[in-house]
Amino acid sequence: MSSSLLLLASFFVLLVAYIFYGRWLAKKFDIDKTRLTPAHVKNDGVDYVPAKMPVLLGHHFASIAGAAPIIGPITAAVFGWVPVLLWLIVGGIFFGAVHDYASLCVSIRNEGKSAGEVIKKYIGKNGSVLFLLFTWATLIIVIAAFSIIVANTFVAVPQAGSSSLMFILLAILFGLAINKLKLNLTASTILGVATLFLMVWLGNTFPLVLSMNTWLYIILGYIAIASVVPVWLLLQPRDYLNSFLLYALIIGGFVGILFYNPEITLKPFIDFKTPDLGYIFPMLFVTVACGAISGFHSVIASGTTSKQLSNEADAQPVAYGGMLIETFLGILALITAAILTEDSFALLSKKGPIAVFADGLAKGMASIPGISIENGVLKAFVSLVVSAFALTSLDTATRLGRYTFQELTEFFPQKIKKLTCGNIAATIITLLPGAYLMFSGKYKAIWPLFGSANQMLASISLLSVMVWYFKEKQKLPLFIGVPMVSMFVITITALVFMVYSNYLASDYLLLSLAGLLLVLAIFLAVEALGVLKRKNEVKAA
Repeated sequence: MSSSLLLLASFFVLLVAYIFYGRWLAKKFDIDKTRLTPAHVKNDGVDYVPAKMPVLLGHHFASIAGAAPIIGPITAAVFGWVPVLLWLIVGGIFFGAVHDYASLCVSIRNEGKSAGEVIKKYIGKNGSVLFLLFTWATLIIVIAAFSIIVANTFVAVPQAGSSSLMFILLAILFGLAINKLKLNLTASTILGVATLFLMVWLGNTFPLVLSMNTWLYIILGYIAIASVVPVWLLLQPRDYLNSFLLYALIIGGFVGILFYNPEITLKPFIDFKTPDLGYIFPMLFVTVACGAISGFHSVIASGTTSKQLSNEADAQPVAYGGMLIETFLGILALITAAILTEDSFALLSKKGPIAVFADGLAKGMASIPGISIENGVLKAFVSLVVSAFALTSLDTATRLGRYTFQELTEFFPQKIKKLTCGNIAATIITLLPGAYLMFSGKYKAIWPLFGSANQMLASISLLSVMVWYFKEKQKLPLFIGVPMVSMFVITITALVFMVYSNYLASDYLLLSLAGLLLVLAIFLAVEALGVLKRKNEVKAA
Protein backbone atom coordinates (compact mmCIF):
# COMPACT_ATOMS: atom_id res chain seq x y z
CA MET A 1 0.00 0.00 0.00
CA SER A 2 1.21 3.53 -0.81
CA SER A 3 2.20 5.57 2.27
CA SER A 4 1.42 8.80 0.37
CA LEU A 5 -2.15 7.68 -0.29
CA LEU A 6 -2.61 6.73 3.35
CA LEU A 7 -1.25 10.08 4.52
CA LEU A 8 -3.43 12.12 2.11
CA ALA A 9 -6.57 10.16 3.04
CA SER A 10 -5.90 10.71 6.75
CA PHE A 11 -5.32 14.44 6.22
CA PHE A 12 -8.61 14.76 4.30
CA VAL A 13 -10.60 12.93 7.00
CA LEU A 14 -9.18 15.17 9.76
CA LEU A 15 -9.85 18.33 7.73
CA VAL A 16 -13.49 17.37 7.11
CA ALA A 17 -13.91 16.59 10.82
CA TYR A 18 -12.48 20.00 11.79
CA ILE A 19 -14.84 21.87 9.47
CA PHE A 20 -18.09 20.03 10.14
CA TYR A 21 -17.84 18.34 13.55
CA GLY A 22 -15.93 21.29 14.98
CA ARG A 23 -18.69 23.70 13.92
CA TRP A 24 -21.35 21.36 15.32
CA LEU A 25 -19.56 21.36 18.68
CA ALA A 26 -19.38 25.17 18.62
CA LYS A 27 -23.18 25.24 18.43
CA LYS A 28 -23.47 22.75 21.29
CA PHE A 29 -21.38 25.03 23.51
CA ASP A 30 -23.13 28.25 22.38
CA ILE A 31 -19.92 29.95 21.25
CA ASP A 32 -20.36 33.74 21.17
CA LYS A 33 -17.47 35.80 19.77
CA THR A 34 -18.86 38.98 21.39
CA ARG A 35 -18.71 37.57 24.95
CA LEU A 36 -15.71 38.78 26.97
CA THR A 37 -13.31 36.01 27.93
CA PRO A 38 -11.52 35.69 31.31
CA ALA A 39 -8.27 36.87 29.65
CA HIS A 40 -9.87 40.32 29.24
CA VAL A 41 -12.04 40.38 32.35
CA LYS A 42 -9.24 39.31 34.75
CA ASN A 43 -6.16 40.56 32.86
CA ASP A 44 -3.33 40.66 35.44
CA GLY A 45 -0.30 40.69 33.17
CA VAL A 46 1.02 37.42 34.65
CA ASP A 47 -1.38 34.48 34.12
CA TYR A 48 -4.42 36.16 32.54
CA VAL A 49 -3.02 37.70 29.34
CA PRO A 50 -5.05 37.95 26.06
CA ALA A 51 -3.13 36.40 23.17
CA LYS A 52 -3.70 36.57 19.43
CA MET A 53 -5.04 33.32 17.98
CA PRO A 54 -1.82 32.25 16.14
CA VAL A 55 0.26 32.93 19.27
CA LEU A 56 -2.13 31.00 21.50
CA LEU A 57 -2.37 28.12 19.02
CA GLY A 58 1.42 27.99 19.05
CA HIS A 59 1.52 27.92 22.86
CA HIS A 60 -1.30 25.40 23.18
CA PHE A 61 -0.07 23.09 20.44
CA ALA A 62 3.52 23.18 21.64
CA SER A 63 2.37 22.42 25.19
CA ILE A 64 0.10 19.49 24.30
CA ALA A 65 2.27 17.93 21.59
CA GLY A 66 5.58 17.08 23.23
CA ALA A 67 7.07 13.73 22.29
CA ALA A 68 4.08 11.56 23.28
CA PRO A 69 2.22 11.56 19.90
CA ILE A 70 5.46 10.32 18.32
CA ILE A 71 6.52 7.78 20.94
CA GLY A 72 3.02 6.33 21.53
CA PRO A 73 1.98 5.29 17.99
CA ILE A 74 5.44 3.94 17.12
CA THR A 75 5.58 1.89 20.33
CA ALA A 76 2.04 0.56 19.75
CA ALA A 77 2.90 -0.45 16.15
CA VAL A 78 4.02 -3.82 17.57
CA PHE A 79 0.32 -4.75 17.36
CA GLY A 80 0.26 -3.79 13.63
CA TRP A 81 -0.33 -0.45 11.91
CA VAL A 82 -4.07 -0.80 11.16
CA PRO A 83 -5.40 -0.88 14.77
CA VAL A 84 -3.12 2.04 15.66
CA LEU A 85 -4.29 4.09 12.67
CA LEU A 86 -7.96 3.41 13.37
CA TRP A 87 -7.62 4.46 17.02
CA LEU A 88 -5.68 7.61 16.07
CA ILE A 89 -8.40 8.77 13.64
CA VAL A 90 -11.48 7.74 15.63
CA GLY A 91 -9.95 8.71 18.95
CA GLY A 92 -8.54 12.01 17.68
CA ILE A 93 -11.80 13.22 16.11
CA PHE A 94 -14.46 11.95 18.53
CA PHE A 95 -12.53 11.55 21.79
CA GLY A 96 -9.41 13.72 22.06
CA ALA A 97 -10.47 16.82 20.14
CA VAL A 98 -13.90 16.81 21.83
CA HIS A 99 -12.22 16.46 25.23
CA ASP A 100 -9.83 19.38 24.58
CA TYR A 101 -12.52 21.65 23.14
CA ALA A 102 -15.03 20.88 25.89
CA SER A 103 -12.44 21.42 28.66
CA LEU A 104 -11.51 24.83 27.26
CA CYS A 105 -15.13 25.92 26.81
CA VAL A 106 -16.13 24.91 30.35
CA SER A 107 -13.12 26.73 31.80
CA ILE A 108 -13.80 30.03 29.99
CA ARG A 109 -17.41 29.87 31.16
CA ASN A 110 -16.09 29.61 34.71
CA GLU A 111 -13.71 32.60 34.84
CA GLY A 112 -10.77 30.66 33.40
CA LYS A 113 -10.70 28.37 36.43
CA SER A 114 -8.99 25.00 36.31
CA ALA A 115 -10.88 21.73 35.99
CA GLY A 116 -10.39 21.19 39.74
CA GLU A 117 -12.18 24.42 40.58
CA VAL A 118 -14.99 23.57 38.14
CA ILE A 119 -15.42 20.16 39.80
CA LYS A 120 -15.51 21.86 43.22
CA LYS A 121 -18.34 24.10 42.01
CA TYR A 122 -20.45 21.45 40.26
CA ILE A 123 -19.56 18.19 42.08
CA GLY A 124 -18.43 19.36 45.50
CA LYS A 125 -15.45 19.62 47.83
CA ASN A 126 -14.75 15.87 48.02
CA GLY A 127 -14.74 15.56 44.23
CA SER A 128 -12.42 18.54 43.93
CA VAL A 129 -9.89 17.13 46.40
CA LEU A 130 -9.89 13.74 44.66
CA PHE A 131 -9.49 15.32 41.23
CA LEU A 132 -6.68 17.63 42.34
CA LEU A 133 -4.81 14.73 43.97
CA PHE A 134 -5.22 12.62 40.82
CA THR A 135 -4.12 15.49 38.57
CA TRP A 136 -1.12 16.33 40.73
CA ALA A 137 0.02 12.68 40.79
CA THR A 138 -0.39 12.47 37.00
CA LEU A 139 1.62 15.65 36.45
CA ILE A 140 4.43 14.29 38.62
CA ILE A 141 4.56 11.21 36.35
CA VAL A 142 4.49 13.50 33.26
CA ILE A 143 7.42 15.51 34.65
CA ALA A 144 9.44 12.34 35.31
CA ALA A 145 8.67 10.67 31.95
CA PHE A 146 9.32 13.73 29.80
CA SER A 147 12.48 14.72 31.72
CA ILE A 148 13.96 11.30 30.98
CA ILE A 149 12.97 11.58 27.30
CA VAL A 150 14.61 15.01 26.97
CA ALA A 151 17.78 14.04 28.84
CA ASN A 152 18.17 10.83 26.80
CA THR A 153 17.75 12.77 23.56
CA PHE A 154 20.29 15.40 24.63
CA VAL A 155 22.80 12.66 25.46
CA ALA A 156 22.21 10.87 22.14
CA VAL A 157 22.05 14.10 20.10
CA PRO A 158 24.21 16.76 21.85
CA GLN A 159 23.31 19.27 19.11
CA ALA A 160 19.72 19.26 20.39
CA GLY A 161 20.87 20.19 23.89
CA SER A 162 22.88 23.25 22.90
CA SER A 163 20.17 24.51 20.53
CA SER A 164 17.48 24.06 23.18
CA LEU A 165 19.40 26.18 25.68
CA MET A 166 19.78 28.93 23.05
CA PHE A 167 16.03 28.75 22.34
CA ILE A 168 15.32 29.70 25.95
CA LEU A 169 17.30 32.93 25.65
CA LEU A 170 15.64 33.73 22.32
CA ALA A 171 12.17 33.21 23.86
CA ILE A 172 12.91 35.68 26.66
CA LEU A 173 14.10 38.32 24.16
CA PHE A 174 11.05 37.71 21.97
CA GLY A 175 8.69 38.01 24.95
CA LEU A 176 10.25 41.33 25.96
CA ALA A 177 10.10 42.63 22.37
CA ILE A 178 6.40 41.82 21.95
CA ASN A 179 5.06 42.64 25.40
CA LYS A 180 7.28 45.46 26.66
CA LEU A 181 8.68 47.13 23.54
CA LYS A 182 5.39 46.51 21.68
CA LEU A 183 7.14 45.58 18.42
CA ASN A 184 5.12 44.40 15.43
CA LEU A 185 4.19 40.71 15.81
CA THR A 186 4.67 39.80 12.13
CA ALA A 187 8.09 41.43 11.82
CA SER A 188 9.21 40.05 15.19
CA THR A 189 8.02 36.57 14.20
CA ILE A 190 9.96 36.60 10.93
CA LEU A 191 13.13 37.70 12.75
CA GLY A 192 12.50 35.28 15.63
CA VAL A 193 11.91 32.25 13.37
CA ALA A 194 14.99 33.11 11.27
CA THR A 195 17.07 33.29 14.47
CA LEU A 196 15.49 30.03 15.63
CA PHE A 197 16.72 28.18 12.54
CA LEU A 198 20.10 29.88 12.90
CA MET A 199 20.28 28.39 16.40
CA VAL A 200 19.52 24.97 14.91
CA TRP A 201 22.65 25.39 12.77
CA LEU A 202 24.68 26.72 15.71
CA GLY A 203 23.61 23.77 17.84
CA ASN A 204 24.70 21.39 15.11
CA THR A 205 28.06 23.21 14.92
CA PHE A 206 28.63 23.43 18.68
CA PRO A 207 27.13 20.32 20.34
CA LEU A 208 27.01 20.25 24.14
CA VAL A 209 28.16 16.85 25.44
CA LEU A 210 27.02 16.17 29.01
CA SER A 211 26.04 13.11 31.04
CA MET A 212 22.46 11.96 31.59
CA ASN A 213 22.39 13.05 35.24
CA THR A 214 23.88 16.47 34.42
CA TRP A 215 21.14 17.08 31.87
CA LEU A 216 18.50 16.01 34.40
CA TYR A 217 19.81 18.57 36.91
CA ILE A 218 19.82 21.31 34.23
CA ILE A 219 16.28 20.39 33.19
CA LEU A 220 15.12 20.48 36.83
CA GLY A 221 16.58 23.96 37.27
CA TYR A 222 15.02 25.23 34.07
CA ILE A 223 11.49 23.94 34.72
CA ALA A 224 11.62 25.25 38.32
CA ILE A 225 12.33 28.78 37.00
CA ALA A 226 9.84 28.46 34.12
CA SER A 227 7.11 27.57 36.63
CA VAL A 228 7.22 30.93 38.43
CA VAL A 229 8.21 33.63 35.89
CA PRO A 230 5.39 35.56 34.12
CA VAL A 231 3.77 33.57 31.32
CA TRP A 232 4.46 36.29 28.73
CA LEU A 233 8.22 36.27 29.44
CA LEU A 234 9.05 32.63 28.70
CA LEU A 235 6.18 30.16 28.37
CA GLN A 236 4.11 31.97 25.75
CA PRO A 237 6.94 33.20 23.45
CA ARG A 238 8.89 29.93 23.71
CA ASP A 239 5.85 27.84 22.77
CA TYR A 240 4.94 30.23 19.96
CA LEU A 241 8.40 30.20 18.37
CA ASN A 242 8.92 26.49 18.90
CA SER A 243 5.60 25.78 17.18
CA PHE A 244 7.18 26.96 13.91
CA LEU A 245 9.80 24.24 14.31
CA LEU A 246 7.11 21.61 14.67
CA TYR A 247 5.05 23.08 11.80
CA ALA A 248 8.21 22.90 9.65
CA LEU A 249 8.75 19.30 10.75
CA ILE A 250 5.14 18.28 10.02
CA ILE A 251 5.05 20.05 6.63
CA GLY A 252 8.53 18.79 5.71
CA GLY A 253 7.61 15.26 6.77
CA PHE A 254 4.26 15.41 4.94
CA VAL A 255 5.80 16.65 1.67
CA GLY A 256 8.79 14.32 2.10
CA ILE A 257 6.61 11.21 2.48
CA LEU A 258 4.65 12.28 -0.63
CA PHE A 259 7.87 12.47 -2.69
CA TYR A 260 9.55 9.48 -1.07
CA ASN A 261 6.31 7.45 -1.24
CA PRO A 262 7.61 4.23 0.34
CA GLU A 263 5.33 1.21 0.48
CA ILE A 264 3.72 0.17 3.76
CA THR A 265 5.56 -3.06 4.55
CA LEU A 266 4.78 -3.63 8.25
CA LYS A 267 1.98 -6.18 8.77
CA PRO A 268 -1.49 -4.57 9.11
CA PHE A 269 -2.07 -6.72 12.19
CA ILE A 270 0.64 -8.63 14.06
CA ASP A 271 -0.78 -10.12 17.26
CA PHE A 272 -3.28 -9.65 20.08
CA LYS A 273 -0.49 -9.89 22.66
CA THR A 274 3.14 -8.78 22.72
CA PRO A 275 5.88 -9.62 25.26
CA ASP A 276 6.58 -5.97 26.09
CA LEU A 277 3.10 -4.41 26.16
CA GLY A 278 0.73 -7.29 26.89
CA TYR A 279 -2.79 -7.58 25.46
CA ILE A 280 -4.04 -5.27 22.71
CA PHE A 281 -6.91 -4.31 25.04
CA PRO A 282 -6.33 -2.12 26.93
CA MET A 283 -2.62 -1.55 26.19
CA LEU A 284 -3.02 -0.31 22.59
CA PHE A 285 -5.11 2.63 23.79
CA VAL A 286 -2.97 3.71 26.73
CA THR A 287 0.23 3.25 24.70
CA VAL A 288 -0.91 5.43 21.77
CA ALA A 289 -1.89 7.94 24.48
CA CYS A 290 -1.75 11.60 23.42
CA GLY A 291 -2.17 11.06 19.67
CA ALA A 292 -5.78 10.04 20.30
CA ILE A 293 -6.76 11.52 23.68
CA SER A 294 -4.87 12.98 26.63
CA GLY A 295 -6.06 14.19 30.01
CA PHE A 296 -2.95 16.38 30.21
CA HIS A 297 -4.58 18.54 27.52
CA SER A 298 -7.52 19.37 29.77
CA VAL A 299 -5.12 20.61 32.45
CA ILE A 300 -3.40 22.83 29.84
CA ALA A 301 -6.71 24.00 28.33
CA SER A 302 -8.14 24.99 31.72
CA GLY A 303 -4.83 25.88 33.37
CA THR A 304 -3.10 28.22 30.90
CA THR A 305 -4.94 28.37 27.55
CA SER A 306 -8.29 29.53 28.98
CA LYS A 307 -6.47 32.41 30.70
CA GLN A 308 -5.07 33.60 27.36
CA LEU A 309 -8.04 33.01 24.99
CA SER A 310 -8.94 36.40 23.55
CA ASN A 311 -12.14 35.39 21.72
CA GLU A 312 -14.50 32.43 22.19
CA ALA A 313 -14.40 31.78 18.44
CA ASP A 314 -10.67 31.04 18.78
CA ALA A 315 -11.50 27.93 20.83
CA GLN A 316 -12.17 25.82 17.72
CA PRO A 317 -8.81 26.38 15.96
CA VAL A 318 -6.85 26.39 19.23
CA ALA A 319 -8.37 23.38 21.04
CA TYR A 320 -10.19 21.24 18.44
CA GLY A 321 -7.77 22.13 15.64
CA GLY A 322 -4.71 21.84 17.88
CA MET A 323 -5.66 18.28 18.84
CA LEU A 324 -6.25 17.24 15.22
CA ILE A 325 -2.80 18.58 14.27
CA GLU A 326 -1.38 16.40 17.05
CA THR A 327 -3.32 13.41 15.71
CA PHE A 328 -1.87 14.04 12.26
CA LEU A 329 1.61 14.12 13.81
CA GLY A 330 0.80 10.74 15.38
CA ILE A 331 -0.23 9.35 11.97
CA LEU A 332 2.99 10.70 10.44
CA ALA A 333 4.96 8.97 13.22
CA LEU A 334 3.07 5.71 12.64
CA ILE A 335 3.94 5.78 8.93
CA THR A 336 7.66 6.05 9.73
CA ALA A 337 7.25 2.72 11.53
CA ALA A 338 4.87 1.15 8.98
CA ILE A 339 7.32 1.62 6.07
CA LEU A 340 9.72 -0.75 7.84
CA THR A 341 9.64 -4.54 7.71
CA GLU A 342 8.84 -6.30 10.96
CA ASP A 343 12.51 -7.25 11.45
CA SER A 344 13.80 -3.74 10.58
CA PHE A 345 11.24 -2.19 12.91
CA ALA A 346 12.32 -4.46 15.77
CA LEU A 347 15.99 -3.64 15.14
CA LEU A 348 15.57 0.14 14.88
CA SER A 349 13.15 0.21 17.85
CA LYS A 350 16.03 -0.86 20.11
CA LYS A 351 17.37 2.69 19.69
CA GLY A 352 13.97 4.08 20.77
CA PRO A 353 10.83 5.38 19.00
CA ILE A 354 12.44 8.77 18.31
CA ALA A 355 15.17 6.98 16.33
CA VAL A 356 12.49 5.30 14.16
CA PHE A 357 10.76 8.64 13.61
CA ALA A 358 13.98 10.53 12.85
CA ASP A 359 15.16 7.88 10.40
CA GLY A 360 11.88 7.74 8.45
CA LEU A 361 11.30 11.48 8.31
CA ALA A 362 14.93 12.21 7.37
CA LYS A 363 14.68 9.83 4.41
CA GLY A 364 11.45 11.49 3.34
CA MET A 365 12.71 15.07 3.60
CA ALA A 366 15.97 14.14 1.84
CA SER A 367 13.88 13.05 -1.18
CA ILE A 368 12.28 16.50 -1.66
CA PRO A 369 13.70 18.14 -4.83
CA GLY A 370 16.17 20.88 -3.90
CA ILE A 371 16.93 19.46 -0.44
CA SER A 372 20.63 18.65 -0.38
CA ILE A 373 21.13 18.37 3.40
CA GLU A 374 22.88 15.24 4.59
CA ASN A 375 20.63 12.56 6.07
CA GLY A 376 22.57 12.69 9.37
CA VAL A 377 21.91 16.43 9.71
CA LEU A 378 18.20 15.88 9.03
CA LYS A 379 18.08 13.15 11.71
CA ALA A 380 19.67 15.57 14.16
CA PHE A 381 17.11 18.23 13.22
CA VAL A 382 14.18 15.85 13.78
CA SER A 383 15.61 14.75 17.14
CA LEU A 384 16.11 18.38 18.14
CA VAL A 385 12.51 19.33 17.33
CA VAL A 386 11.12 16.35 19.28
CA SER A 387 13.26 17.18 22.32
CA ALA A 388 12.33 20.89 22.09
CA PHE A 389 8.67 19.98 22.33
CA ALA A 390 9.15 17.49 25.11
CA LEU A 391 10.89 20.32 27.00
CA THR A 392 7.98 22.65 26.22
CA SER A 393 5.51 20.13 27.64
CA LEU A 394 7.76 19.82 30.67
CA ASP A 395 7.77 23.51 31.61
CA THR A 396 4.01 23.67 31.09
CA ALA A 397 3.47 20.52 33.20
CA THR A 398 5.56 21.98 36.04
CA ARG A 399 3.61 25.23 36.02
CA LEU A 400 0.34 23.29 36.02
CA GLY A 401 1.63 21.06 38.81
CA ARG A 402 2.33 24.21 40.81
CA TYR A 403 -1.20 25.52 40.10
CA THR A 404 -2.74 22.20 41.12
CA PHE A 405 -0.82 21.94 44.37
CA GLN A 406 -1.72 25.55 45.25
CA GLU A 407 -5.38 24.68 44.76
CA LEU A 408 -4.89 21.69 47.06
CA THR A 409 -3.48 23.95 49.80
CA GLU A 410 -6.94 25.53 50.09
CA PHE A 411 -7.92 22.37 51.99
CA PHE A 412 -4.84 22.42 54.28
CA PRO A 413 -4.78 23.84 57.85
CA GLN A 414 -3.97 27.56 57.76
CA LYS A 415 -0.41 27.25 59.15
CA ILE A 416 0.59 24.59 56.61
CA LYS A 417 -1.10 26.51 53.81
CA LYS A 418 1.00 29.61 54.51
CA LEU A 419 4.19 27.56 54.28
CA THR A 420 3.30 25.67 51.09
CA CYS A 421 1.04 27.82 48.91
CA GLY A 422 3.70 30.24 47.61
CA ASN A 423 4.85 29.86 44.01
CA ILE A 424 8.38 28.75 44.91
CA ALA A 425 7.33 26.38 47.71
CA ALA A 426 4.59 24.76 45.58
CA THR A 427 7.04 24.31 42.68
CA ILE A 428 9.67 22.63 44.89
CA ILE A 429 7.10 20.30 46.48
CA THR A 430 5.87 19.31 43.01
CA LEU A 431 9.35 18.69 41.63
CA LEU A 432 10.72 16.60 44.51
CA PRO A 433 8.70 13.40 43.84
CA GLY A 434 9.15 13.96 40.09
CA ALA A 435 12.91 14.14 40.58
CA TYR A 436 12.85 10.93 42.62
CA LEU A 437 11.13 9.11 39.74
CA MET A 438 13.54 10.67 37.20
CA PHE A 439 16.58 9.18 38.91
CA SER A 440 14.87 5.84 39.66
CA GLY A 441 15.91 4.37 36.29
CA LYS A 442 12.43 2.90 35.72
CA TYR A 443 11.48 4.65 32.47
CA LYS A 444 10.04 1.52 30.78
CA ALA A 445 7.63 1.07 33.69
CA ILE A 446 6.86 4.79 34.03
CA TRP A 447 5.68 5.25 30.41
CA PRO A 448 2.70 2.80 30.52
CA LEU A 449 1.74 4.25 33.92
CA PHE A 450 1.89 7.73 32.38
CA GLY A 451 -0.39 6.61 29.54
CA SER A 452 -2.94 5.06 31.89
CA ALA A 453 -2.98 7.97 34.35
CA ASN A 454 -3.11 10.45 31.48
CA GLN A 455 -6.13 8.86 29.82
CA MET A 456 -7.90 8.27 33.12
CA LEU A 457 -7.49 11.99 33.71
CA ALA A 458 -9.22 12.55 30.34
CA SER A 459 -12.14 10.39 31.46
CA ILE A 460 -12.44 12.34 34.72
CA SER A 461 -12.26 15.67 32.87
CA LEU A 462 -15.05 14.53 30.56
CA LEU A 463 -17.03 13.53 33.66
CA SER A 464 -16.72 17.09 34.98
CA VAL A 465 -17.85 18.43 31.58
CA MET A 466 -20.81 16.05 31.69
CA VAL A 467 -21.91 17.38 35.09
CA TRP A 468 -21.49 21.01 33.93
CA TYR A 469 -23.40 20.38 30.69
CA PHE A 470 -26.23 18.64 32.51
CA LYS A 471 -26.60 21.48 35.00
CA GLU A 472 -26.54 24.16 32.26
CA LYS A 473 -28.74 22.43 29.66
CA GLN A 474 -30.54 19.67 31.60
CA LYS A 475 -29.30 17.11 29.05
CA LEU A 476 -26.86 14.21 29.19
CA PRO A 477 -24.77 14.62 26.01
CA LEU A 478 -23.81 11.38 24.24
CA PHE A 479 -20.93 13.11 22.45
CA ILE A 480 -19.35 13.53 25.91
CA GLY A 481 -20.72 10.40 27.57
CA VAL A 482 -19.49 7.83 25.02
CA PRO A 483 -15.80 8.84 25.15
CA MET A 484 -16.03 9.31 28.94
CA VAL A 485 -17.34 5.79 29.65
CA SER A 486 -15.06 4.20 27.03
CA MET A 487 -11.91 5.75 28.47
CA PHE A 488 -12.94 4.94 32.04
CA VAL A 489 -13.34 1.23 31.20
CA ILE A 490 -10.05 1.15 29.23
CA THR A 491 -7.95 2.87 31.88
CA ILE A 492 -9.45 1.08 34.89
CA THR A 493 -8.55 -2.21 33.16
CA ALA A 494 -5.03 -0.95 32.40
CA LEU A 495 -4.43 0.21 35.97
CA VAL A 496 -5.63 -3.13 37.36
CA PHE A 497 -3.15 -4.91 35.05
CA MET A 498 -0.36 -2.58 36.21
CA VAL A 499 -1.13 -3.12 39.90
CA TYR A 500 -0.92 -6.86 39.30
CA SER A 501 2.25 -6.78 37.16
CA ASN A 502 4.09 -4.45 39.57
CA TYR A 503 3.05 -6.69 42.46
CA LEU A 504 4.56 -9.71 40.68
CA ALA A 505 7.72 -7.68 39.97
CA SER A 506 7.88 -6.52 43.63
CA ASP A 507 8.09 -2.91 42.40
CA TYR A 508 6.31 -1.36 45.36
CA LEU A 509 6.87 2.27 44.29
CA LEU A 510 5.02 1.88 40.98
CA LEU A 511 2.56 -0.52 42.60
CA SER A 512 1.67 2.21 45.11
CA LEU A 513 1.35 4.86 42.41
CA ALA A 514 -0.87 2.69 40.20
CA GLY A 515 -2.97 1.64 43.19
CA LEU A 516 -3.38 5.25 44.37
CA LEU A 517 -4.50 6.38 40.91
CA LEU A 518 -6.95 3.49 40.67
CA VAL A 519 -8.53 4.22 44.06
CA LEU A 520 -8.75 7.98 43.44
CA ALA A 521 -10.38 7.45 40.04
CA ILE A 522 -13.02 5.05 41.37
CA PHE A 523 -13.93 7.29 44.33
CA LEU A 524 -14.16 10.36 42.08
CA ALA A 525 -16.38 8.54 39.57
CA VAL A 526 -18.71 7.41 42.36
CA GLU A 527 -18.85 10.97 43.72
CA ALA A 528 -19.69 12.50 40.31
CA LEU A 529 -22.25 9.85 39.38
CA GLY A 530 -23.96 10.45 42.73
CA VAL A 531 -24.26 14.15 41.84
CA LEU A 532 -25.71 13.31 38.41
CA LYS A 533 -28.21 10.92 39.99
CA ARG A 534 -29.36 13.53 42.55
CA LYS A 535 -29.73 16.19 39.87
CA ASN A 536 -31.69 13.79 37.67
CA GLU A 537 -34.03 12.98 40.55
CA VAL A 538 -34.59 16.71 41.16
CA LYS A 539 -35.30 17.22 37.46
CA ALA A 540 -37.78 14.32 37.44
CA ALA A 541 -39.52 15.70 40.52
